[in-house]
Amino acid sequence: MVEREAGDIAMLNRLLELTVVLNADMERMFAREGLTQSRTHLLWLVHQDGPATQRHLAEALGVSARNVTGLVDAMVETGFVTREPHPTDRRATLVTLTGRGADTARSLERGQGEFAALLFGDLSAAERDRLGRGLDHVIGRLKAAVLAEDPDDTRERT
Repeated sequence: MVEREAGDIAMLNRLLELTVVLNADMERMFAREGLTQSRTHLLWLVHQDGPATQRHLAEALGVSARNVTGLVDAMVETGFVTREPHPTDRRATLVTLTGRGADTARSLERGQGEFAALLFGDLSAAERDRLGRGLDHVIGRLKAAVLAEDPDDTRERT
């Protein structure tokens, strides 16, 4: 194996390890809040954008209307969101955070800030900049490769 190729594989293995550790941490945090990754994504969208129609949420999440209905049903049942009448469209409802949902979203936001400080707090501005550029490059290449496999899929992957 060529030295460059071995280094690239070692780098990929580090990225895969990072993915595994981050996923495990996220799943543990979501479980503490009584959420799944999909439900957390929905909660985060409503927290960031405000009340939204299920159609908008389905598009933002890249899922079917049927799938988002199930997600919203579960979130209503567990007290994170409510469905409210749309003020101008009688056929639509708005998914809105409850007090519990808003508190949970703020808690997740605080946790995100604390975690970012833990990971990057001791990096210099130059180190942060280099890391950011490197990550942007890898993410861009990954998105291009994934979208090249399915050109009809225009959803942004996060």
